[in-house]
Amino acid sequence: MTSTASSAKPPDTPPSAPAKGAAAGSLIGLALGDALGFPTEFNDVPAILAKCGPWRTMALPTPAVITDDTQMTLALARALRRATERGPLVPGALVPPLREEFVDWYHSPENNRAPGATCLRACDLLDDGRPWQLASQVGSKGCGANMRVAPIGLMPGLDAEQRAGAAQLQSALTHGHPTALAASDLTAHAVHLLAKGTEPTGLVGRLRSYALENRERYDEYWLSDLWTQAQDPDPVSFISRGWDDCLVALDRLAAALRRPSPETDPCLATGEGWVAEEALATSLLCFLLFPEEPLTALRRAACTSGDSDSIACLAGASAGAHLGSRAWPVSWADRVEHGGELRELGARWDA
Repeated sequence: MTSTASSAKPPDTPPSAPAKGAAAGSLIGLALGDALGFPTEFNDVPAILAKCGPWRTMALPTPAVITDDTQMTLALARALRRATERGPLVPGALVPPLREEFVDWYHSPENNRAPGATCLRACDLLDDGRPWQLASQVGSKGCGANMRVAPIGLMPGLDAEQRAGAAQLQSALTHGHPTALAASDLTAHAVHLLAKGTEPTGLVGRLRSYALENRERYDEYWLSDLWTQAQDPDPVSFISRGWDDCLVALDRLAAALRRPSPETDPCLATGEGWVAEEALATSLLCFLLFPEEPLTALRRAACTSGDSDSIACLAGASAGAHLGSRAWPVSWADRVEHGGELRELGARWDA
């Protein structure tokens, strides 16, 4: 089912050359943001400033420990690698390794980093072996699905349909709310565009056009009958709710960028990031306030009153996709937990 919505598209700006090491830079940036925001999550800005000092000089913690955001990003990346070892990415190839990786994460002794309740509930049901549609939490639009989706935007060789379908499907295994699906799709698309050289100045307009173009498109091939688990009368009504939430968030983001206020808590403009569309918008606000200053973007994202680790991990994914591996000083990149595996995955995709 294809959207009939239309809008004026932003002027076409030729992309610049992709940054060297965009995939590695994005994955390392994601983990760095996660580690920087881990100690500040659940704190308001005055408490963060009292604990960490001025936000523009926040130091990476020692040790630089990641949370469930990076853990689940790695789970998705491993599942993608397994799903494409013997052929193209299709739903039947992705679901089994994705279920296995998520259930392994659920049982891991390392799953003690304040994991999200939705992921825990869904993974418990996935562990029972029931169809993923029955495990999906269709009432939850928490940010747990789009915080982990960056690998789908970075993986080479996917066409637009595969990228969108896989982004929504990986969300649906845990977060089946249509806003979680749409925000995951948009997050993967944003990372993909930046990794391919799209200029940050045109990013919001491109994302808004993408949302409008897909507003009435329910991809049954990837989502099966997920929509029947909700209360909507038809699949288009179901999926359009999610895109509408994301369009509102993108409009708030555009308004904030017209009146930039770097010293103000970004959550006041675009939301605290606990839900998917706000995590997308607020992380992009932090990145787009400082598109050529990746550490400043990470620090601004970590010094927020909302879901600081998720906001900062998504800001880091965007900054790394835009600037590549050069974005991060070695003194930071070498210290982040799981840095070796993240670099290896990124280097494989960059090659």
